[in-house]
Amino acid sequence: MVAAALFDDLGRVLIAQRPPGKSSAGRWEFPGGKRELGESHLAALERELFEELGITVVTEHCEPLMQLEHRQGDRLIQLHFFAVRAWRGELTAREGQGLLWRSPDDLSDCDILEADQPFILFLQEPSRAMNGGKVVEG
Repeated sequence: MVAAALFDDLGRVLIAQRPPGKSSAGRWEFPGGKRELGESHLAALERELFEELGITVVTEHCEPLMQLEHRQGDRLIQLHFFAVRAWRGELTAREGQGLLWRSPDDLSDCDILEADQPFILFLQEPSRAMNGGKVVEG
C-alpha cells in the first residue's frame, strides 16, 4: 500500500476522510491505496492520487519518506509513505470523501487510522516539520 503527505505552500498536509460505505468510514487517512500486481510504489501512488483526488503528481517533487509494516487482523501490510510537494490539476474529492488541510502538529487531534499514526509522528519531528516533511541529513 502507498500513502502521501501532500504539502501546500503553508507546510500543511492533506488528509482525507473515508467515505460512507468503506471500512472505517468517517475516519481520516493520508490519501493513497493498494498497489496493483506488477505496479511500482510510485506508479501506484500516482494512480491512486489521480483516482481519489483528480491530480497528476509531478514526480520531480515526490519522494519516499518512510516505510513500515502494519498488522491488520491476520494480514501484515507494507505501507510506503511519500511526500508530494507539487501536482497538476485541482484537488477534487472524487470519491465523496472529506478533505482537510492540517499542520503536522495538529494531526494528532484527528481520528486518523492506526496504520497512519506512525506517519504523523514522523511528520511532527521538528527537523522534518520545518522542512516540509523532508528528511534532513546531519
